[in-house]
Amino acid sequence: MTPRLPPPGPAAEPGHPRPRLAVSSCLLGAPVRYNGGHSRDRFLTGPLAHHIDWVPVCPEMEIGLGAPRPTLHLLTDGRVVTKDRTADHTKALTALADDRISDIADVDGYVFKSRSPSCGLLGLPRYASGEPSERTDGQPVDRRGRGLFSDLVKTALPYLPTEENGRLNDPGLREHFIERVFAHARLRFFFDCDWRPRDLVAFHTRHKLQILAHDPSAYRLMGRIVAQAGTRDRDELESDYRGAFADALAARPKRGRNANALLHVLGPLSERLNQPRRHDIVAAIESYRQGEAPLSVPVALLRHHAEGEHLAYLAEQTYLDPFPADLTLRHHL
Repeated sequence: MTPRLPPPGPAAEPGHPRPRLAVSSCLLGAPVRYNGGHSRDRFLTGPLAHHIDWVPVCPEMEIGLGAPRPTLHLLTDGRVVTKDRTADHTKALTALADDRISDIADVDGYVFKSRSPSCGLLGLPRYASGEPSERTDGQPVDRRGRGLFSDLVKTALPYLPTEENGRLNDPGLREHFIERVFAHARLRFFFDCDWRPRDLVAFHTRHKLQILAHDPSAYRLMGRIVAQAGTRDRDELESDYRGAFADALAARPKRGRNANALLHVLGPLSERLNQPRRHDIVAAIESYRQGEAPLSVPVALLRHHAEGEHLAYLAEQTYLDPFPADLTLRHHL
């Protein structure tokens, strides 16, 4: 069943692409869960919906199970069966994944339903797959499973940003995931164009401080990759850059790395600011480093001064504006 999607929002803010995001249909409000209900997520269907094009997926409905339907269990051998073991849906889910992966290969992220034997990413209960005598009275053997469909997607699309809906309740994890989604979309839009080596240099230049905040070693590696633009095979260069970009953004930035990136923004600004302004920015960065202020405070100050001083290199850094401002994702401590 197709979910009732929120009404389309305005076009993406200037400087921001409009990502395509795959999502478990129940999270958008479709009544497709095993009990006939849904798990509508307020963030996904609220603030984020104005900036995203959705690609809803419900593996269990798409293989014809209907809603409501019998409870499914994930077994230790990776199979997905009904609770009473009268039906095995492993082959159908595997075939669906093979078919759907080609459809979602160009999305910019995927939000999976937690605790689903087909879609969960982490900590799923796994049940013994042996003979009845080897089973544990209906109790799971462990809670280290991953849903069959989500596992196949992760294996086929290793660089795709993915997350579970439950983990998006954590402000830090939510910010990191959304940052990766918008970065992935920018990269996709860039490589979909007829780019030239100098275009890649310009794209990388805009992302330098964002990459530095996530992974300084990747920052150095990617600099070497971009330096080969124009001399290496185009397809090989794109492949290497895509992989390094995804790996860099997958690293969750820590306070120290963010503070380092903020100081890199301040450097070119310093000579244009008087002492009180510099002092305010340094104090804001230190307050953030100490956990006394959210990242949004020093970022807002730096962005304001970069734009006011007409320093295009700084004002255009994606680090200062990684996603639409109305998502308010950098305001947590």
